[in-house]
Amino acid sequence: MKVFIELRCRFHGHNNGKLALSLEEAARLLHMGKATALAAFAELVEKGFVVCTRKGQWYGRLASTWAVTDKGVDGNPPTNAWRQWQPGTVLKPNRKAKGGSRTEPSHCATDRFQDRAPLYGSATEPVRGLGAPCIGSVADR
Repeated sequence: MKVFIELRCRFHGHNNGKLALSLEEAARLLHMGKATALAAFAELVEKGFVVCTRKGQWYGRLASTWAVTDKGVDGNPPTNAWRQWQPGTVLKPNRKAKGGSRTEPSHCATDRFQDRAPLYGSATEPVRGLGAPCIGSVADR
């Protein structure tokens, strides 16, 4: 609830979808650990109270931006996705809207069910170099 209230308090009438709150800032402001803040974001997304509109980047210190689903985004009506949540279910995006919605759930850093499979190679084999030739002599290194 603390994370939702913090996000909701940042809404001032026309900035839904641009509510910036990083994991570190939420943990510091709300006096909780980063793991607790991460779990709170994941639960809010899972239950349909908020959606991530832009994933943050650690490099460049860019926070994720969020939208609350009880208010509309860019003139669109609110999705109120939280009303559809039931225990034991995972919400699916509303596919009935024309061209989709900017507030559909996206895969953010807070998604605790994300695929952690490696993009290249095997998860069990060690990483090897590409075998590219070295430039210069051994004495130069």
